[in-house]
Amino acid sequence: MSLINTQVVPFKTTAFHNGKFVPVSDESLKGKWSVLIFMPAAFTFNCPTEVEDAAENYAEFQKLGAEVYIVTTDTHFSHKVWHETSAAVGKAKFPLVGDPTHTLTNAFGVHIPEEGLALRGTFIVNPEGVVKTAEIHSNEIARDVKETLRKLKAAQYTAAHPGEVCPAKWNEGAKTLKPSLDLVGKI
Repeated sequence: MSLINTQVVPFKTTAFHNGKFVPVSDESLKGKWSVLIFMPAAFTFNCPTEVEDAAENYAEFQKLGAEVYIVTTDTHFSHKVWHETSAAVGKAKFPLVGDPTHTLTNAFGVHIPEEGLALRGTFIVNPEGVVKTAEIHSNEIARDVKETLRKLKAAQYTAAHPGEVCPAKWNEGAKTLKPSLDLVGKI
C-alpha cells in the first residue's frame, strides 16, 4: 500500500541536533513542511555524501519553510560521534534522527529486516503530517537533493493552488496545468 496522502504514524525518538539530544515525534513534523531522508546507517560510504549535499542546500529548504531530518537505524549517540568525526556530516545543521527500534523505517516501508538497515528513502510531508511524495531505491545509488527541492516546491505549489498540477520537469515559475476535459488528448 502506498504512503501517499496518508498520515505519518505516531512515533517518538531522539535526534542529535546542533550539539544537543532532542526529542523528535510525529508532532514535530506538524505545522511545517518536513523532508525525511532515510539512509542505511552512520559511518557508511555513500551516506556522508548525501548528508553533505543536504547540508549544502539546507538554507534553501529553510527558505521554503521546511525542516530536513536525516534518519538512520543508529542511535542518537552514534549520530553525535558521526557528526563530530566526519567533515561532511559535521556540516549538518538539521536533526540526525536515530531509529534503533526500526519504528520509522518500518512505518515508511524502507526497513531491510535481514540487515537491520534502511533503504534510501525520501519523503516530503506537508504541515498536516500527510505524506505527499515518496522515493525509495537501492542503497548503492545516492540521491541529489536538488530534485527533492524541486519536488518540495511542486508540492507546496499544488497545496497553495488547488486544481492545478505541475507537469514533467516543472520548476518554480514555470507554467502549470489545470486538468480539464479540453486537455484530454491535446498534450
